[in-house]
Amino acid sequence: MKFSEIIQQLGEDSISHSLHIDQELNPEITEVREIDHAKIGNISYIEGTKFASFVGKTNASALILPLNEDLQAQAQTRGIAWIAVADPRLFFAKTIAIFYQAWQPQPEIHPSAIIHSTAKVGNDVYIGAHAVIQAEVNIGNGVCIHPNVVVYPQVTIGDRTILHANCTIHERSCIGADCVIHSGAVIGAEGFGFVPTADGWLKMEQSGYTVLEDGVEVGCNTAIDRPSVGETRIGSQTKIDNLVQIGHGCQIGNGCAIAGQSGMAGGVKVGNRVIMAGQSGIANQVTIGDGAITAAKAGVHNDVPPGEVVCGSPAIPHKKYLKVSAIFGRLPELYRSVKDLQKKLQD
Repeated sequence: MKFSEIIQQLGEDSISHSLHIDQELNPEITEVREIDHAKIGNISYIEGTKFASFVGKTNASALILPLNEDLQAQAQTRGIAWIAVADPRLFFAKTIAIFYQAWQPQPEIHPSAIIHSTAKVGNDVYIGAHAVIQAEVNIGNGVCIHPNVVVYPQVTIGDRTILHANCTIHERSCIGADCVIHSGAVIGAEGFGFVPTADGWLKMEQSGYTVLEDGVEVGCNTAIDRPSVGETRIGSQTKIDNLVQIGHGCQIGNGCAIAGQSGMAGGVKVGNRVIMAGQSGIANQVTIGDGAITAAKAGVHNDVPPGEVVCGSPAIPHKKYLKVSAIFGRLPELYRSVKDLQKKLQD
């Protein structure tokens, strides 16, 4: 595919500025690649100054650049076709979609799949080998259920949702349209509810519901628990990475991004557009406001205001964390100073 054809497919309106493409600077593009491994026939991108040096040494035939005239001039000098956009990473993501579409099986129900007589299956549905669909399950149109998936009774699955191999959807779960549940994920299993008694732990039955709104994606081996009463809810378009634990009764807002190995205790409330970096840990009943960010390995024990960035464990505001970190690096020096002062006082 010619470079100019890629631009045409993605739409001129999304391009803030583009070089005039003539025959000399209109290469054939066969693949998208990362900038440090790009070859002739590849298109790649530069997101910012961190990778700017690659413009002078990449073998890519075309580049997606930021609005930086110096980088554009370098690409022009090297004979690399380029476009400059406000958000190169977003444009690159759209370019990948031109060259790669995820495998989607044709609608069919494999003979080895077990489907209860009371289950309702919509149109154009794929159900793979050895999948188990139990009683009173309602499956929408265009749903894709890969092999070995188990869907417990009374589950609803919205249109065009994809359940990858070996994931499990427990009873009282409602999954919206256009969701993706990856392999090994468990949706709606029992929350960790036990009451201490003189005779040991009494199990509190988890009779609540687990709701995933439209467009939610859940990574491999992630667990989202159902509560004793009420519901655990994940807001629309929220994206959850692999190996994440979301406890019973959590309420997650819309458009959040939760990175791998993060964990939330029960009853956590998360606003809209919140970002949790890897290994964030959120204590029981904590509320995190809209647009807040928890840095990697943040241990959040108290409520976080909207828009706040917190770091460390226990988590504190980012600006304060930077000051504390600077002091931490000087602790040996400060310790020696204190010891010297103590000695002088004693003398």
